[in-house]
Amino acid sequence: MKVEQLFVCHRVSEERKIPLATLSFQGNAMYWWTALERDRRLHREPPIEYWNDLRGALRRRHIPSYYNRELIDKLQRLQQRTMSVEEYRQKMELYMMRASIRKNESTTIARFLSGLNLKIRDRVELLPYQDLNDLVQLCIKVEQQNLRKTSSRKEGSYSNSYPKRDFKREGSTSKEKPKIDSQTHRQRYAHSTHLH
Repeated sequence: MKVEQLFVCHRVSEERKIPLATLSFQGNAMYWWTALERDRRLHREPPIEYWNDLRGALRRRHIPSYYNRELIDKLQRLQQRTMSVEEYRQKMELYMMRASIRKNESTTIARFLSGLNLKIRDRVELLPYQDLNDLVQLCIKVEQQNLRKTSSRKEGSYSNSYPKRDFKREGSTSKEKPKIDSQTHRQRYAHSTHLH
């Protein structure tokens, strides 16, 4: 992707793409490219002259055959869980891009909604939105509201916990007094009966 961006930026012609791309090869990539050129000459095959052919050869060399299938499985199982809405969206788009999945927007929206946390999904499904970007912005707003509610509940529970503890302490000391009194009473009773 970076190489293609550079080609577009510098308006590189098709004839110059292969020499420029292979110029940056180092280590194993350089050895692989040299061996590939030699093998093609030995087998009297034409040299690779077009960027798409080189890209295809690179994919065959470095990306396993099950890669796309694995990406599609990951995409289908993708759930938001502890990710933020933005992180979840980026991960989904990354899987789609790497697997070269180009779905229409309604299918992408359905996929996005299916992996969202229920607290967010239940709220945004009731709200109007026009496209995926619109939906994501709504989800982020709902997420922020949920975070504010959670933090305010925690603050409330901390402030309410102190009086409860004091109340329990007061209650426990008042319950202990009768035990002491009754114990003292028993001792007095035992002492008095012993004298008689």
